[in-house]
Amino acid sequence: MKKAAIIMGSDSDLPVVKKAAEVLKSFGVPFEMHVYSAHRSPAEVSEFSKNARSNGFGVLIGAAGMAAHLAGALAANTTLPVIALPVKAKALEGIDSLLSSVMMPPGVPVATVGIDCAANAGYLAVQILAVSDDELAQKYAAFKEEQHKKNLAADEKMQTVEI
Repeated sequence: MKKAAIIMGSDSDLPVVKKAAEVLKSFGVPFEMHVYSAHRSPAEVSEFSKNARSNGFGVLIGAAGMAAHLAGALAANTTLPVIALPVKAKALEGIDSLLSSVMMPPGVPVATVGIDCAANAGYLAVQILAVSDDELAQKYAAFKEEQHKKNLAADEKMQTVEI
């Protein structure tokens, strides 16, 4: 099975990023987490992403706040899928991170999840890896079916609520 990487721009992003790691772990996806900043450690970002495919990775998650150039910097140096996870900072409530993540130039695509939506970054990484891994695809299909059942149970319960 290919690995996933979670790269965060700062260790202060860990409380948010942790949810992506938990999702990957729940599906048995091997992953690594690193703190590499597009602005403070650009050589490490470049080196990591250039070698990610040969090091067994299948998808990269770049989590960053404020200017949030990390996912774009990763995508510039790899042919692997990159998921941007915009992290809410005090300034601008994370809108700056979101806009920095989605406004990539042509030819450098980055999939972007919502602000602080780390679980969805993890789920998207699982879906991407499941394209070439039948066992993982089956696990993800079972997860989706469980979500379906929970939703229908919630609907059934709703029918008994008096308003």
